[in-house]
Amino acid sequence: MDSAPPEARPAGPLALYRARVAAGALRPDPAQAQAAERLQGLWKTLRGYDPSPAAPAPKPTGLLGRLFGKRGSGDLAPPEDMPEGLYLVGAVGRGKSMLMDLFFETAEVPRKKRIHFHAFMQQAHQRIHRWKKENPGSDDPIPPLADVVTAEAALLCFDEFQVHDITDAMILGRLFEALFARGVVVVATSNTAPDDLFKGKPGRDAFLPFIALIKQHVEVLHLEAQGDYRRERIRGLPTWHFPADARAERALDAAFAELAGTPHGTPCTLTVLGRAVEVPQASRGVARMDFDAACGAFLGPADYLAIATHFHTLVLDGIPRLGPENFDKARRFITLVDALYEHRCKLVASAEAEPDRLYERGENAAMFERTASRLMEMQSQDYLGLPHLP
Repeated sequence: MDSAPPEARPAGPLALYRARVAAGALRPDPAQAQAAERLQGLWKTLRGYDPSPAAPAPKPTGLLGRLFGKRGSGDLAPPEDMPEGLYLVGAVGRGKSMLMDLFFETAEVPRKKRIHFHAFMQQAHQRIHRWKKENPGSDDPIPPLADVVTAEAALLCFDEFQVHDITDAMILGRLFEALFARGVVVVATSNTAPDDLFKGKPGRDAFLPFIALIKQHVEVLHLEAQGDYRRERIRGLPTWHFPADARAERALDAAFAELAGTPHGTPCTLTVLGRAVEVPQASRGVARMDFDAACGAFLGPADYLAIATHFHTLVLDGIPRLGPENFDKARRFITLVDALYEHRCKLVASAEAEPDRLYERGENAAMFERTASRLMEMQSQDYLGLPHLP
């Protein structure tokens, strides 16, 4: 975020984008500039946009109502002045999140919210569960959920819009129909075009009305930027820092800020087989954990797989020397590294020694040799240039 007072900042995302290019903070890119121009148009339209934060519960009607629940949007219609949102789709590392950050930072909307889509859906499920407990006998939590979300934001900015879970797919149609009916404008980034969401998954036919609904309310813009800037950034960073001292901590702070676009992430909860895996800091596909949180807790292969597939980079603080005395942690660390390696997740870490000296002697030291070899390879430019496998 810029530290300049609001009146000193450029007006809108396009001006801010151009200012950062001129300052050398961003490389000129025609596709990014085109996207910034489209976001600028939406920024102008949205200035002061503040529809009614709530709307009456809708009546049952329509295909979406039949497919996704007992009630649809009924005769409730979006406000006449509701702008069309934007769905920015492109390959990883093309600058989609950066552009949305510029838009969100400058958006002059009284109620606005930027959130990772996975976190939004987790929050929605939690709110539905709580509403059902507080309202026994009532059978439709979607209208009150939409009221709560609308009261928080007339502009919702979603990062990494993806749908992999059938329970998410089955509530999205009714929830977004209700949000659009209440005037909520959606801006999203995604690696997947709307027509390809939930593709090949069981039950997708029932999901198609949601895709049609999204395309009705947002413009789809394909970002064909010149390169994978995310991979270029990490290829320019040292990824293994030892010993794990104050200097190493500062290096990890800088790496997280560079890759995640913020000095500090927000807590994130991954749901794995019905259990919660807590990630203390996350932003833009980058997670940060300390070694004890990652390997001292009772996590298993499925948990590490979720981390490796959900995040493209893990920043890991304070890997200690390993041996028979802390082999439980060492075993979990081996499993974590295997998951990261198999999915080409990048690792930036501080440790007490180089990889091949972390576990030098004692029982199971030989078992760690393959892990040490993988940790060395994961520092190479060839590995850092590989695409993440989510």
